[in-house]
Amino acid sequence: MKQKIFYILLLFSIVSFAQQKPVVKAEIDTTNIRIGEQFEFKITVNDTKNVIIPKLENLTGLEIIENKKIDTLKNQLIKKYILTSFDSGAYYIPQQQIFIRQKLFLTDSLLIKVATVAIDTTKQKMFPIKAIQSEPYQFDDFKLYVWYALIGLLLIGLLLYFVLRKKKEVKEEIIVPALPPYEEAIQKLHELDEKLLWQNNQIKEYYSQLTEIVRGFIERELKVPALESTTDELIDVLTDFNDSKAIYTTKETIKKLRDLLREADLVKFAKSKPMSEQIEANRKEAEDVVTELKPEVKETPEIKTDEDELE
Repeated sequence: MKQKIFYILLLFSIVSFAQQKPVVKAEIDTTNIRIGEQFEFKITVNDTKNVIIPKLENLTGLEIIENKKIDTLKNQLIKKYILTSFDSGAYYIPQQQIFIRQKLFLTDSLLIKVATVAIDTTKQKMFPIKAIQSEPYQFDDFKLYVWYALIGLLLIGLLLYFVLRKKKEVKEEIIVPALPPYEEAIQKLHELDEKLLWQNNQIKEYYSQLTEIVRGFIERELKVPALESTTDELIDVLTDFNDSKAIYTTKETIKKLRDLLREADLVKFAKSKPMSEQIEANRKEAEDVVTELKPEVKETPEIKTDEDELE
């Protein structure tokens, strides 16, 4: 009786141990494929606690297309891969290491055969070789040339601008022949009248321009530094010229000039404000001086010829 109980317990122990031992299984859904076809590689573990399935490595001639997530089904872990090959031949999927409760288990290695795709050239229609076709032109192909053209046009435009501008400046720089001293002075006097300076209480500015016109005329006509001379210096020079008959004028004209310049000095430096009658009188004196003050014109002696003497 005791022996029967012992054998029964022993049998239950063996069955229980057999049920608890982990089982690792590797399989593929086909053993033969053609180049480029895909197949499934599956690893099954009949345990779910403390199971580690490392990354699929050491594949020769095979490539992983998809690495699927681990599925749990009825106390089993299922890991699937989608593989393919692009070279004909026979390739092994090596043993894979699986760790269960820190113990190492190995899967079986599996053989997969990869065949080439047969092509019947007798049924395949042959076509003539086509010539190489060039791609249509796009804007980017001409972008650099467009920039060169724009820069060239810009440079040409700038060059024409400066050339035309220079010609215009040359035309504007044409020197107009100066008027004779007398005509210039009379013209400036009339222009001064049109400004209406003393009528607008700009008496000092009026006398400054009036005496400058007269002094400028004397400097051009008689070749003396009238613009830089004082009133007394200028009068002394003209008096000496008149005494030496170097100019054709009268003492009365020199007196008019002296009165005009002294009145202008009082206005400019002593802040004198003459009446309108005095201003108009000074304006008339300025024109009289310009009209009467002229250099002596020496007559050229007439040269008599022999024919004149015979006559």
